[in-house]
Amino acid sequence: MIVYGHRGAKGEAPENTLPGFIHAYRHGIRHFELDLVLSKDGIPVLIHDLTVDRTTGQKGNVFSYTADELATMDARSNTSSWPRAVGIPTLNDLLDKFDDLEHLQLEVKTDNRQRLNILCNRVTEIIQKRDLYQRVVITSTDTWFLKEIRRRNKHIHIGLVAERKFPRPLNTAMRLGCEYLILNWKLCSRTLVENAHRRGMHVSTWTVNRIHDMLQLEEMGVDSIITDYPTSSRMFFDNRARALMTLPLNGTEGMPGSRVLPAG
Repeated sequence: MIVYGHRGAKGEAPENTLPGFIHAYRHGIRHFELDLVLSKDGIPVLIHDLTVDRTTGQKGNVFSYTADELATMDARSNTSSWPRAVGIPTLNDLLDKFDDLEHLQLEVKTDNRQRLNILCNRVTEIIQKRDLYQRVVITSTDTWFLKEIRRRNKHIHIGLVAERKFPRPLNTAMRLGCEYLILNWKLCSRTLVENAHRRGMHVSTWTVNRIHDMLQLEEMGVDSIITDYPTSSRMFFDNRARALMTLPLNGTEGMPGSRVLPAG
């Protein structure tokens, strides 16, 4: 099971901040989901909301501030506790920091069409310049934005973020030509996953924070989960894999690691 850190490691460190990504990276996480919004000076920055209110305690739209101004804000409000102030980084800040990330889901929220058009151009340029075609998927609930990404460069992978059963997410993803289907985990079923796989799609689910739910999704054939607690989740799957490697051929009873951890 592939484990993606949600907004870096939302449950373990301030969301969408470099310290959050560094924290998860040091614990072996190489897959991340993050959010992109356009700054006043046309730079993709890492923040979930279209305003700075929730995470910084300041007021206003993200597009009202330059990337440099956003970097000086303290993005620790209403998020995991952290001892030091942390700013809002740019996408390039993150990419400059790590050169061996295996995969990123870059989610773009619905916004003003003019800003989305500029953001589409900027993200496309970054992917092309850094040759990230195999290491990035652009995801969104906004079908217009996904179409624009595909129109600009057919080699960039796209993924539909689905929050509801209707309209049917798989049908929409197929029409868009998506390589990824990113589902609210409660929408998931074995049949849906199998149908998506038949169409060559990677199925990722969010936001999954209980081991019990992760195991159920794994049983359905889900390819990856997005979690607020990537380091502890990764540890569980790594420990399970090591335990299975040491089990005797004639059974598992009484062997260390043969019991599944309680959900939590």
